[in-house]
Amino acid sequence: MAWLNTLKAANKSALVQDGRRKIHYTLPDQREMVEEYDMKTGDLFVRKWRKRQLLGGEGDWDFEIGDNFHQPPSILKGDLMRESNSNPIMTRKDTKECFQWRIRNLPYPLSTYSVTVDDGPRCCVIKTSNKKYYKKFTIPDLDRAEIPLDQEAVSLAHANNTLIVSYKKPAVIHQMEKEIRSELLKLKTAKEGDVECNPS
Repeated sequence: MAWLNTLKAANKSALVQDGRRKIHYTLPDQREMVEEYDMKTGDLFVRKWRKRQLLGGEGDWDFEIGDNFHQPPSILKGDLMRESNSNPIMTRKDTKECFQWRIRNLPYPLSTYSVTVDDGPRCCVIKTSNKKYYKKFTIPDLDRAEIPLDQEAVSLAHANNTLIVSYKKPAVIHQMEKEIRSELLKLKTAKEGDVECNPS
């Protein structure tokens, strides 16, 4: 699979820090990717990307999985407006069986929500029957593996003002994740303070 071959060809380093194994990739196109795995469970907590700037230097990290707890308030970056804490906030945190997204600050009952899959533009669309919320999102893992989207793989749950959207991982993704884990086991891992490493 092309994406698996890309990861194998990437320059990789590993560091154990704060109970997580952090893997830093530099891909052949010079994009950077960092993944953070729980040392005990092997769960993937963070996947983030960074592109090289046109004039050199390093840009901001773009989080695909996990929260950016270290991001400074937008107003410090010169923005005139700061996002309200009461607005819906969407984050992704996968399980072993599913890709999963959590949208906080959505108080409506479960029957209000629907998620449809559109394989044309390759996106999922969340709607509410009361027209209070609308969101399009993609599943980059399936795009990278060139796997068609499947409406039957989608399920919904709702609790504590949070909508939980799950998408069951296809068998091809499970196999690819298994091969990636096997590849990462070959990687020498440093402990914090041993060597200089990039997975910040």
